[in-house]
Amino acid sequence: MTADASARDLLALAQWLSPAFPVGGFAFSHGLDHAVAAGDLRDAAGFGGWLDAVLRFGAGRSDAILLTQAMAGGDPEVLNDLAAALCPCRERWHETLTQGRAFVRTTNAICSTALAADCALPVAVGARARGLSVPAATVAALYLQAFAGNLTSIATRIVPLGQTEAQAVLAGLADTLATLGAAAARSGLDDLASGVPGADLAAMLHETQEVRLFQS
Repeated sequence: MTADASARDLLALAQWLSPAFPVGGFAFSHGLDHAVAAGDLRDAAGFGGWLDAVLRFGAGRSDAILLTQAMAGGDPEVLNDLAAALCPCRERWHETLTQGRAFVRTTNAICSTALAADCALPVAVGARARGLSVPAATVAALYLQAFAGNLTSIATRIVPLGQTEAQAVLAGLADTLATLGAAAARSGLDDLASGVPGADLAAMLHETQEVRLFQS
């Protein structure tokens, strides 16, 4: 693999994980919408703690493991079933499946491939990234950066946070993102677990919230 080819692979990954890529992440708050409406998150410190927990103990960590398993050649059907089982409620499954379908549809079109469409987002990204020269740890860390960046953008608008303090929260998670990416690359399916009851409950309660700004 030449340096130019490696750079092209990294640029392709950056495109797929960019906010400009049409997966519709802006429509999903992962339960953040309810947490803010309920008054549980009022400032940058509260949001930072919530996001850190989701990344280290919730969907962030689990998604990273599912992604690296897909990159390693894991059975997409098995991984997709595990992704569904890890979602605590209907909206969270809708969140990952809707984005996964959009990701597959767009990458199939621009890469002239035919990946199966019904796929959770981390499984879809991992399956697509399998052919890249980018290490799995890097792919997982950048995936988590995109996930955290989307939630940071949402928190900037609805907490609300100033743009600088919101970005300071995200920048402060850099070591966590890198560590989670590296750990995911070393992990197996037996390492899958999730334990963020507050965030999961917020996602469940969002389903019956009277005024909803987001789909999750």
